[in-house]
Amino acid sequence: MTTRCVRSLTSRLACKSHRPLAPASFANIRVRHHASKTLAVEVTQSTSADDEPTRTPHFVRDNDSMELVDRLLIQTSKMMDPHAANAVAYSGGVDSSLVAALVYRSFSDYETKLLQSSSHARTRNESNLGSVQAILGISPAVPQSQIVMARRVAKTIGIPLTEVPTAEGTDEAYRRNDGYACFVCKTHLYSTLETVANAVMEQQQQQKHLRSHHSRDHPVILYNGTNADDTQDPTRLGLIAASNFQVHSPLDQISKEQVRQAARYLGLPNWNAAASPCLRSRLAMGVTATEEHLRAVEMAEEFVRRVLQLDATVNARVRMLAGRKAMVELDESLLESRGQENWAAGVLRENGFEQRCIDEWGFASFGGVRGFKTGSVAALPADDARPLASASL
Repeated sequence: MTTRCVRSLTSRLACKSHRPLAPASFANIRVRHHASKTLAVEVTQSTSADDEPTRTPHFVRDNDSMELVDRLLIQTSKMMDPHAANAVAYSGGVDSSLVAALVYRSFSDYETKLLQSSSHARTRNESNLGSVQAILGISPAVPQSQIVMARRVAKTIGIPLTEVPTAEGTDEAYRRNDGYACFVCKTHLYSTLETVANAVMEQQQQQKHLRSHHSRDHPVILYNGTNADDTQDPTRLGLIAASNFQVHSPLDQISKEQVRQAARYLGLPNWNAAASPCLRSRLAMGVTATEEHLRAVEMAEEFVRRVLQLDATVNARVRMLAGRKAMVELDESLLESRGQENWAAGVLRENGFEQRCIDEWGFASFGGVRGFKTGSVAALPADDARPLASASL
């Protein structure tokens, strides 16, 4: 480095000269799921987050936001182990994006200190250096638009991004969608993340020609984007899975509004994007979470956004209700601004939405348009005794 940045943790994020080499990311990873409760992982190609120049984020100068981000960085640094495989459960949403930025910065700060240390200490510590990465689970429940956004944000942050297939769709407990699907999905996700993080770190150690005491059973630290508001939602059974895997949540003491405040300060391009949970969340409880149903809501939502010319900040959902009825939900403010609730339904029908729902996407009917409400089809499971995940996991 040509200059040394002596600033707050936050301001160093914006310093172009303070940019330590990013750890390797491994883009082509094949995950094989076996009934024997094991996951086989093959890492076939490595790339670096520095292969292409990363745009330095634009900062919004705000003392309150600076203090907020500084607190989050300190909190994250306490959770992060520079000698472990640090893996962020990443979706491209604002919450996990902020966590990815915090974890990556904390790890990079350690690397910078390492570079500034004596050559003897540097050599010793480099042999023990861990890894950091964002891991994006790919399945029919993840819309393509979200994958595109996730790649864009990861590039802005500079964190290595790994995309891996997840197998929740093969689990009958998930497909039933009877209240436990979120738990089952997160259990599959965190299990896969642990395996992939271990494989990536093992390959990184092999590339450095290091000996075997780090090649097996290295510690894995998982992170998610759970915020304080999420912890108050009783339908989020995925939080139980996170607890089972001892996932760290750097944002669990701040609200969603504060998450957006911090993300805006750090220049993340999705800081004000509408929430985009998985497509399974669009299915009413009891509507099976099949690939066909998930694809139906994805195609219908793409159509709604295109025809109504909605940008990424607008909440828009197409729900599949009982009897495969399509129900469109839009922000109440958007409906009110047009003076009548039925304008959107009229525009959609004029553009063939109802017919395409039935003829192309697998819905049985179109139920109209209503105001958006978070978790409007969520419900708590009634049978607490039912197994939460298949025995093959």
